[in-house]
Amino acid sequence: MGVIKRRGARWILRSLLAVAVLVAACGGWVAYQNTYELREEHVTITGGKQPLKGVLAWPTTGKGPYGLVVFVHGDGPIDATHEEFYLPLWEAFAQAGYASLSWNKPGVGGAAGNWLDQSMADRAAETVAAITWAKGRPGLDANRIGLWGASQAGWVMPKVAVRLPELRFVIALSPAVNWQQQGRYYLRRKLQDEHATPDRVRAELARREKTLELLRAGAPYEHYETTVGDTRDMTAKRWTFISKNYTSDAALDLAAMRVPVLLLLAGHDRNVDVADTEAGYRKHLRTPGLLQVRHYPDATHALIRKELQDSELKMFLLAVAAPRSLFSDGFLNDQRHYLEKVS
Repeated sequence: MGVIKRRGARWILRSLLAVAVLVAACGGWVAYQNTYELREEHVTITGGKQPLKGVLAWPTTGKGPYGLVVFVHGDGPIDATHEEFYLPLWEAFAQAGYASLSWNKPGVGGAAGNWLDQSMADRAAETVAAITWAKGRPGLDANRIGLWGASQAGWVMPKVAVRLPELRFVIALSPAVNWQQQGRYYLRRKLQDEHATPDRVRAELARREKTLELLRAGAPYEHYETTVGDTRDMTAKRWTFISKNYTSDAALDLAAMRVPVLLLLAGHDRNVDVADTEAGYRKHLRTPGLLQVRHYPDATHALIRKELQDSELKMFLLAVAAPRSLFSDGFLNDQRHYLEKVS
């Protein structure tokens, strides 16, 4: 009986040791997957309306001066790393010999101001100021600076490119051309995905038209509040932001651009009508070689693989264990190759 107990104890100990080794191995793998070949420098960007709290991500290999990719965020309260979503991109760009510069939106992460007070012109001026600041930084090549931006950045980057035609490139991820067209598309797709009844569709479209009437009339938030009743997620600050930006249209700026563009479009984009976007970019960027387009049929608006976007558990596990694999196949490599060629 004692022998059996000793054998059982040894089996339990071996099992516990195996579990401990497995846990350690998994922890090591997760640590490895979340380690990037970058040197992150926290910086304060000056020269604009207010100082910006940013991150300058440097390559760890090669010799400078390095080119620079300046990040322009999409909608929402986004910090410099976009909660580390940008890190795989920064690493891919570093492999191509480029540093990356990004900053907290005003009011985010202790930054001064409030991003909801900004117009697209304000955001463009902020980006120009950041580029001017970066040109004075040792180790950066002032002749190899370009923009990377997603979604709402599609109304910011063309303005910057018109003001700074010396930019080397613009990488545009899921941008729209016209604010109101994009809003209509998003609403219809949302209702379609929710299998809305015809009556609900009519009601939602009527609500949208009433909102636009109030915006055109310059109505204050209080008027909007009393007119529509349930304001849902529309706050007074958000109303101010939309009032400043709902007429945004990138068409004129795109037509005036002379900076090469890499346009990245998803096959399952619920937010942006990618067919309309591609048609608009092709219409206005007609000079041969000025526009390159990449399609990712399996991707959603953020260029995340749709199979992951549809499963919160899969998304969480992969974000922890292999964050580079969140993106659609080819997404990171395509941009790295593009930067290697424009250099």
